[in-house]
Amino acid sequence: MTISSNSSLQQHATSVKEGQRSFENAFQAVTRMILEKEIRKVVVNGKTTYDFEIFRTGKKHIIGMYDELNSFVSYVKDAAEGGSSKEMAFVLVGEPGNGKTFMVDFLCARYRAFLSQAPNRKYTFRFNHIDRLETYGRIRAIESQTYEDPMILAMNLFGDPDRCREHLGAALGFSDAAIETLYENYRPLGACSGYIWNDIRNYTGGDLEKMLGFVEIVPVPLTESLGTVTGKYPAKDKITSSAVDLLGEESIQRLLHIADTNNPYRFDLRRGALARVAGGGIHFSDEIYKNKKDLVQVYLGVIQNRSIEIDGYKWPIDSLIIATSNNSEFNQFLSEKEEAPIVDRCRICYVAHNTNYKLQAELTAYAIGSEAKTTLTRESLHQDPNLNYAASVAAVLTRLARSEKLTPVETMKLAAGEVAGEKSIKTLAEVIDTLNQEPDITKRFGQGGLGQRNLGRALQLMVESSETNEGRCMFAYDIFRAVERVILDYVTDANNRVKFLEDLKIAKSLYRERIMTEMFNAYMDEPLAIRKDVMNYVNMIIGIDAENLGVDRMWKYKDPQSGELRALKVDERYINSVEERLGLKTEEQRDSFRTSIRKIYGQKISIDPNYDFMDNLELVKAVTDVRLKSDIAGAGSLIGALANRTNEENQKLYDRMIDTMLNKLGYCRTCAQKTIEYFCTQEDES
Repeated sequence: MTISSNSSLQQHATSVKEGQRSFENAFQAVTRMILEKEIRKVVVNGKTTYDFEIFRTGKKHIIGMYDELNSFVSYVKDAAEGGSSKEMAFVLVGEPGNGKTFMVDFLCARYRAFLSQAPNRKYTFRFNHIDRLETYGRIRAIESQTYEDPMILAMNLFGDPDRCREHLGAALGFSDAAIETLYENYRPLGACSGYIWNDIRNYTGGDLEKMLGFVEIVPVPLTESLGTVTGKYPAKDKITSSAVDLLGEESIQRLLHIADTNNPYRFDLRRGALARVAGGGIHFSDEIYKNKKDLVQVYLGVIQNRSIEIDGYKWPIDSLIIATSNNSEFNQFLSEKEEAPIVDRCRICYVAHNTNYKLQAELTAYAIGSEAKTTLTRESLHQDPNLNYAASVAAVLTRLARSEKLTPVETMKLAAGEVAGEKSIKTLAEVIDTLNQEPDITKRFGQGGLGQRNLGRALQLMVESSETNEGRCMFAYDIFRAVERVILDYVTDANNRVKFLEDLKIAKSLYRERIMTEMFNAYMDEPLAIRKDVMNYVNMIIGIDAENLGVDRMWKYKDPQSGELRALKVDERYINSVEERLGLKTEEQRDSFRTSIRKIYGQKISIDPNYDFMDNLELVKAVTDVRLKSDIAGAGSLIGALANRTNEENQKLYDRMIDTMLNKLGYCRTCAQKTIEYFCTQEDES
């Protein structure tokens, strides 16, 4: 076989020069991939940060992790610009089940998709007709073991660096500025590529045209299962793991062919995980500190020198090295002072659990699964519309550290960007700053609590229970029993166990308040009934002091959502009833509360015209109570009417509410009946 185009290297170089192909290191490629997509500014826990669109696309994408992603992007950007980060590995440290491995796997998948696009493809070179050199036995073709870029070969065509620069300018047409840019990513050829290239030079008498006849440019395979471009090395047990898994070893098969025992090609580098990602790839070391000492020492050499070294031979590599570790392994590693140089070579990023219950709803949806659920008898399994909320709140509350400045509910609401009475986001920012001063990582904000795997376990326990299978419905209240079981079975620390069980009680009381709202909506035969009443109260206290308020107490205002003119009758008895429920006794307290609501209205509506005050749980609860207690005078209350269905009127009300819940609110008969039953009990009253 002969290579018809001796200028395949020249064609590649021309494509690079014209921008049709790229020559960049791993850091530059990852940085370009991230920064080419949209970047948004977001406020998280009172601080402005950036949100990168690339991590938010796809069916199952990364949720939250704003600080961690910002740390990672600044790390790769610094490395891409030649900063100290290029001699470091990026290590994600945190509790199990908080998304570390998922984040890295997602990044690797995005990177493979990015490299599959024509301008971003990675190329390497292969030496053909090697059997002509006679010292390689029956080996006919040798591919660069570390997937070196063809431009690395172009920068090492001659022994003299100045001659290589001259050739790039004169023969390949690169400008001086372009050559300088190329040489920023210069590295020598790997031991075996350099050795073979020298053999080819000797064989051809240094004739460059003939030498290039041996070279073929080939794309780097992107197959995930081959571990090329993105590769994962999971920590193995102490006996079976060795440096061979990372670096490679001497190959008996090659020794049978190679006559020259000094030839470094006798080492098979592809046997190790590093060589397969050495051509601008991402190496992912899962649980890096679980590896035995000598393997972590190997990583130290690779991270610092960015080369694979065996028996004095060197193969320069171009890899972004990302690792994960859980807190306990990392702390144990830190306690061994002699390991300090390794930690010194790592950019540590502490990964917290998600503490925003609104974002947790998406993570809970991942845990529940997107496929249609069925019972053990293959019948379809319904999902209570309140299940996600109940599970999300239960999980998030366990992750929030206790503080004297904020109650757990206030912390939860502020962390989700909601209003928490008089408390501001600044208070939460102060609490987080104080907690993050803790030397013990596990006591910092969001570092403790039930992880995503524990939530998954709770959902599994719930699905396998006989009540769920018999009723053919995942009833929301059952999740609390399942979470309690997980806390008792899987949380080993006694203090944590006590705290989590307390948090579970708070989650139940929040679920109770949500059910009150749902019952009112069902009673009113209107999915958003409570929302309308809350907004009526807000609009009334804005209109009560209006100059254009007539004797008939009618107030006309422009609806910010629709832009239409609306008329509203200001009902002072309704306003007073709501404020009594809120515990506002004096005129000063009422004025203060009304002023705070007007202030929130002014701030929120300008940014979000659809803001509806439904995150103000105290106000929603007060409005619900007023409407529920006042609307059914005959039975005393809605609870009484639903609990006592001996008369026809109450039975009709019950049937109508069940009908609304089935047809308008997304319930099935099982969870509709169980929810009404729960509503009629005094359980979890706060």
